[in-house]
Amino acid sequence: MGLYLMITLSVNACQSNAGGEEQSSDSNISQKETITPPSAIENYEKAKKEYLENTHDPDALIWFGRRAAYLGNYEEAIGIFSTGIESHPQTARMYRHRGHRYISTRQYDKAITDFEQAVLLIKDQEDEVDPDGLPNARNIPLSTLHGNIWYHLGLAYYLKNDMDNALRCFSNRTVTEKYDDNIVSGGHWLYMILSRQGKNQEADAAISKVHADMDIIENMSYHKMCLFYKQLIPASALQSDDPKSSSSNVLTYGLGNWYLYAQQDTPQAKKYYAQLLENGNKYSFAYLAAESDWERIFKEKKYSITP
Repeated sequence: MGLYLMITLSVNACQSNAGGEEQSSDSNISQKETITPPSAIENYEKAKKEYLENTHDPDALIWFGRRAAYLGNYEEAIGIFSTGIESHPQTARMYRHRGHRYISTRQYDKAITDFEQAVLLIKDQEDEVDPDGLPNARNIPLSTLHGNIWYHLGLAYYLKNDMDNALRCFSNRTVTEKYDDNIVSGGHWLYMILSRQGKNQEADAAISKVHADMDIIENMSYHKMCLFYKQLIPASALQSDDPKSSSSNVLTYGLGNWYLYAQQDTPQAKKYYAQLLENGNKYSFAYLAAESDWERIFKEKKYSITP
């Protein structure tokens, strides 16, 4: 057992819960804010116990780390996955999950390093289902290990404003294959990336498969944004009653972005960005994107809201 993990286990009972959230599929929807229900704590304690009884089991370690992250204990989760990498350096899932939590803690360069390593490890390997930590209503896992690695790597590059590499990653077929949810989530990011690059025809092509009657299980906000991009629904259909929900964050960021690159309306774009940064979920992917964009686009000091 790694030294960091030994220390973490000894002090964990004294740590406060920072509050956190996780994607339902770990990749194709912005993260969902949790309120730390008793079941989440129970699941964490159960995962911890199972790991301590099977310290050489990579699955037990991964679920221990994931359950820690669901409580908002991201640094603890990073330590757990780091221990996993020490013991299982050829296991791509360890880098995939630690990279995710580097994103949660705004350590984007470290996230990129982990996901690029995961890409090397999955080369020529058969893809596999990536189990959901927070299952959707149908209990259908919508993402795969390869898809999650490429998706999160693309996100990390996007957050660094490296649009060429973000495009490379989101264009990987594992990101948008199989389910309608994958088509709209990957399509949404591809549309934004290509639009920022001034490739409007390619942006339209990225969402060409999107239509109103898709079988969407959980990525409703991404679906709505893609329908809006295609002028199939008005901006008024993108309103949400809960500004802190991650689904609302997707809509607010998407609208702000659209006003910026499609309408060239910087004041209106800034209004949506400020709304998101003031009221949004600080760990949603849309919030992280708005936070990363703020100073670069609006040439102002970092927004006053801090994680």
